[in-house]
Amino acid sequence: MIPRASGVVLDLGAGSGLNLRLYETRAARVIAVEPSPGLGRMASRRMTEARVPVDWVRGAGEAIPLSDGSVDTAVLTWTLCSVADPAGSLAEVRRVLKARGRLLFVEHGRAPDAAVRRWQERLTPHWRRFSGNCHLDRPIEALIRAAGFTVAELQAEYIGLPKFMTYFYRGIAAPAAAAPTSP
Repeated sequence: MIPRASGVVLDLGAGSGLNLRLYETRAARVIAVEPSPGLGRMASRRMTEARVPVDWVRGAGEAIPLSDGSVDTAVLTWTLCSVADPAGSLAEVRRVLKARGRLLFVEHGRAPDAAVRRWQERLTPHWRRFSGNCHLDRPIEALIRAAGFTVAELQAEYIGLPKFMTYFYRGIAAPAAAAPTSP
């Protein structure tokens, strides 16, 4: 998904910067937003390896420090599981996206199978304590749609074992008022 980002890109929850080397030159600039100063320090080496300019900004998904409509592409990779307020973070992403902007996402979350979901619900209160607030059971597609996005592409499937942590969502969405454009 990362090479499909173009224009001014918001990488929300950029973590240690693993995505940075994957951006192609169709991305004019990446604004990497991350609340953790420790992860920002870890990302400094990766920033020098990026093929596009990177601005590292300390901030949280619930209050993205960017102007309205200032971003062409927003990227979320393993972010919605750990933000304190996923609905608030997605509202902020929608706010900073241009009217014809795109949201690219790769997330893990709530599984479709009832037995697996029960395990996710049982384990999440304990799991999140030692995994950076990661919730195993967040309904990613529903959260994105509820935030006013139209999902144009979606691939949702298990990618391995154990199933309680490997149900992945990968796709492209756009603000509901705009039809997403293909790369």
